[in-house]
Amino acid sequence: MLHVPTRRTRWASGLALLVTGAVALVGCSPASENADGPAETADTEETAVAGDWPREFENTDGTVTEIPEQPTNIVSTTVTATGTLLAIDAPVVASGSAANGQFFGQWADIAEEKGVENLFPVGEVDLEAIIAQDPDLIVVARGGADSLIDNVEELKAIAPTIIIDYGVVTWQELALELGEATGLEEEAAAAVADYDAYVADAATKITVPAGTANIFSFNGPGENNNIARKGSVHGDVLESLGFTLEDPPIEWHTITEQRSDFVFATYENLTELTSETTFILAQDDEGAQKFAQDPTMANVPSVKAGQVYGLGKNSFRVDKFSATQIVDHIVELFGS
Repeated sequence: MLHVPTRRTRWASGLALLVTGAVALVGCSPASENADGPAETADTEETAVAGDWPREFENTDGTVTEIPEQPTNIVSTTVTATGTLLAIDAPVVASGSAANGQFFGQWADIAEEKGVENLFPVGEVDLEAIIAQDPDLIVVARGGADSLIDNVEELKAIAPTIIIDYGVVTWQELALELGEATGLEEEAAAAVADYDAYVADAATKITVPAGTANIFSFNGPGENNNIARKGSVHGDVLESLGFTLEDPPIEWHTITEQRSDFVFATYENLTELTSETTFILAQDDEGAQKFAQDPTMANVPSVKAGQVYGLGKNSFRVDKFSATQIVDHIVELFGS
């Protein structure tokens, strides 16, 4: 498994392989029938399934994790990945939470229904709480505020631990990766296919505004303002609906860590944006007007055009649930 930002090419290939495999199994089933009938067929299928374990998962740091059997008690230490795990119906028993100690709003109700335990907020770690869950798989993010990469060796002593990097892949790619790790390949492929069909239908219902669009978080003077890059997970949602994303100059990036998803820009850089349409991260339409009403931003094209919108209060971390909410809001705004 390659952990590189190839985005749609990669997960589409994975989906195609799953579909091809399913067709092959169906095509071979008549030839396996004989005088023993269904009993031998069932034995053969059981053997094939059992042969999938143990399996190896290639982590984003180049290491390999052996997973001895299909997980039934997964602990996600990265709240960002938990939404994708829930989207593929993975057996998540506990998860880290956001900095406010809560799960993300787009899937909090689903986590409650499934009885997912809230372990600890971003910035904290409680190994005893993880041990108490008796996990058979632990999921760790390589980067981001919710990363426990520095605790990986301790976590490996508790249970098989995999390392993912949600910053360089779409949620669809992440779903396929987690599907491989959990034995839920078909569920992952179905989640991706359902979402893609939903987006394709939504795209037929809207009239995309002329020109380009940009996406960023507006934090005001003296703060970094994260501008989504072309090919980022946020950009992917808009581009799948027919928008063309403005790609911010990499020279604006103010932090040492190079990012494939965002350029961390100054407040002053925002005045140089050129798009006719702006979407503000983690804000609804009302909250987005803080940017539109800032006197310094009066000559920004999207402000002059009156086309500044919120991408949604749950839009900062993209998974199937928040992406669907973004798509629904775009249809509300630009539905024809």
